[in-house]
Amino acid sequence: MIKLEEVTPYNWRLDLKVAKHQKSYVSDTMKLLARAYAYREYRSKAVVVYNDEVPVGMALYYDCEELQAYDFSQLFIDERYQGNGYGYEATERILKLLKDDGKYNKVILCYIEGNQAAFSLYKKCGFMLTGDRDGDEIIMELSF
Repeated sequence: MIKLEEVTPYNWRLDLKVAKHQKSYVSDTMKLLARAYAYREYRSKAVVVYNDEVPVGMALYYDCEELQAYDFSQLFIDERYQGNGYGYEATERILKLLKDDGKYNKVILCYIEGNQAAFSLYKKCGFMLTGDRDGDEIIMELSF
C-alpha cells in the first residue's frame, strides 16, 4: 500500500535514484530538497513515497500563486521499484490531497520532452496538454 510521508530529518538521506537513461528527465534527491526549501514560502511539500515501509520514491508540490494553481513539481520512483504502479498511486494520492486542500482548482506540471513514461502517467491521471512549453518542458494541467 502506497503512503506519503513528509520529508523529515530522519528520512531525507534515502538512496533513491532513477535509471541512468532517465537522469535528464528528473532532478535528483538533493535538487528536489533544494527546490522544496526554495519554495517553502509557497507551502512546498517534499514527500517520500513508501510502499508499506519501503521507500520507493519522492515527490514535491507547492502553491503557484501566479497561475492560481498547485505546481506538481517533481515525482520519481527509484529504478528498483518502477513498473509496479507506484507512480500512479502516488500521483493519485497527491492529487487527492491537493483537491481536499481546496486553495486552487487546478494543478500544473511540466515534463521533459521525450519522457514518454511521464506523459503517459500524467495523461492517465487526467492531465491535459496546454499547448504551452517552457524550453524543453511541456506543460500539462488538471482541473478539479
